[in-house]
Amino acid sequence: MPLRSKSKKKKSSSPISYEKKLKHQGYDLIIGLDEVGRGSLAGPVAAAAVWLKDFKFKHRVDDSKKLTPERRARAFSEIKSKSLYAIALINHRKIDQVNIHQATILAMQKAVAQLSRQLSAEELKRAFVLIDGNLRIELELPYRSIVGGDAKSRSISAASILAKVYRDQIMGIFDGLYPEYGFIRHKGYGTALHLRAIREKGPAAIHRKSFIEWAGKT
Repeated sequence: MPLRSKSKKKKSSSPISYEKKLKHQGYDLIIGLDEVGRGSLAGPVAAAAVWLKDFKFKHRVDDSKKLTPERRARAFSEIKSKSLYAIALINHRKIDQVNIHQATILAMQKAVAQLSRQLSAEELKRAFVLIDGNLRIELELPYRSIVGGDAKSRSISAASILAKVYRDQIMGIFDGLYPEYGFIRHKGYGTALHLRAIREKGPAAIHRKSFIEWAGKT
């Protein structure tokens, strides 16, 4: 009976492998870019652009969806202390005006533009942007889109945490203004609690009207 060869485990790539490859190509200023709030029924979509000056972290930096709120908060503070960053918002009115896809692109472009203004002309020559997903957007800097990038690139992971924590803070403020909708619990996403509140009370001022039509049919 022939011996079966042992299957080799596939080694997972390093969370800074993309950054290392780009450094060999002459780009040593890597900007991670990610968004959050795209599927929410209310509030803004947020995008964060971050240049990590140090890739070593005491707290876990990973896809924000994999972290508890407490871990995200700790990572959020550490990321800010080790980076240059910018966080941009596109509000619910603009989302209704241009659609969520375009609003997401606008938020990302705005975040990169805000961060770029913090960099010198010489630094911008060495800059490269890594974007989560498969979006094609117009930037003045070279970029690469990576599907699942928030779990594959530490730069993108950091951006996902910044965007998530910042937007959650905003939704916490909205919860104080509109406590009957439970924004502090679901952050505007279409949970059963949220959909029931919309049906019973109607939409709040921060709800995306273009999304509420869908919610009413659910």
